[in-house]
Amino acid sequence: MATALRRAAAQTLKIGMIPADGIGHEVLPAARAVLLALGSSIPKPEFIDLNAGFEYFTRTGTALPEETIRVLTEECNGAMFGAVSSPSRRVAGYSSPIVALRKKLDLYANIRPVASVSGTPGSDVDMVVVRENTECLYIKEETQIMTPNGKEARATRLITERASRRIGKMAFETALSRGKQNPVLTIVHKSNVLSVTDGLFRETVRGVPQLEEVQGRYDGVKIEEQLVDSMVYRMYREPATFDVAVAPNMYGDIISDAAAALVGSLGLVPSVNAGDNFVMGEPVHGSAPDIAGKGIANPIAAIRSASLLLTHLGHLEPAQKINDAVDAVLREGKVLTPDLGGRSRTQEVLDEVLKKM
Repeated sequence: MATALRRAAAQTLKIGMIPADGIGHEVLPAARAVLLALGSSIPKPEFIDLNAGFEYFTRTGTALPEETIRVLTEECNGAMFGAVSSPSRRVAGYSSPIVALRKKLDLYANIRPVASVSGTPGSDVDMVVVRENTECLYIKEETQIMTPNGKEARATRLITERASRRIGKMAFETALSRGKQNPVLTIVHKSNVLSVTDGLFRETVRGVPQLEEVQGRYDGVKIEEQLVDSMVYRMYREPATFDVAVAPNMYGDIISDAAAALVGSLGLVPSVNAGDNFVMGEPVHGSAPDIAGKGIANPIAAIRSASLLLTHLGHLEPAQKINDAVDAVLREGKVLTPDLGGRSRTQEVLDEVLKKM
């Protein structure tokens, strides 16, 4: 993250804003507002509006313009992404822009903290899912042929030692950064069935502490393993037992969404897409077409993602100020959007967070 940190030390913090689809256009303005509310505690934010998404594709035939990539790589310290629509049917020429952004910017880690707030309903959970972000089934290499028995479809799954090693290092670093007395890293896999691909992931992550460049650094981190199906079961039965979990791309996507149910809503769960040179905040929720345009989307995941962005850019105290304000709003429980059982609108929740700040 060194390059991003050097950029972030400048007098202006240039942030690419990519609302993309659906409620992305409603929650990203909330992230912008809280960053502006921090005033002089961070470099002056300058926001650059950028295009991407399925809606943009339907207008232009392009889901991720080259200009968006150019601006991000040449002008921005970091970025915020709203939400993307993912059609369940095949649409000729369309491919997910968030997947492409992760690959083009080499944002190999999707870091998703899931934590309950003391004094609010829900399970006692405080965990981070570190999801490998560039390979697995998300390389999107699929084929379909006709056989005498009908159509046959296949998907290629890619797991490499390089990607597994660097996501493993990111996961160990995440475990150390949380400041827990006895950090635990859980490797999530299914190597009892997928012994070659998941086997490589498991063995590579387990081998990270033996790498010459980190000798002794991770000695205090306990390594555990969990099969992905039993991981979901244990998260619901014993959520407080997990600290940091590291997983291949698809498993990480599934278990982090499942973990969101433990704290009440996907609308609460933030993430960052992180690489060695760039970072992009992204709420975990999707584009929510059923509520898009109604003004009732929960902005908290986007607000928390802005806080994570600041954390990864080295602005720790302002990031914590945002988190404390959000926690206070949730703890009071008076101003909540419908996904949390309330009747408040997006703007009302934002106003309350700004008031607490």
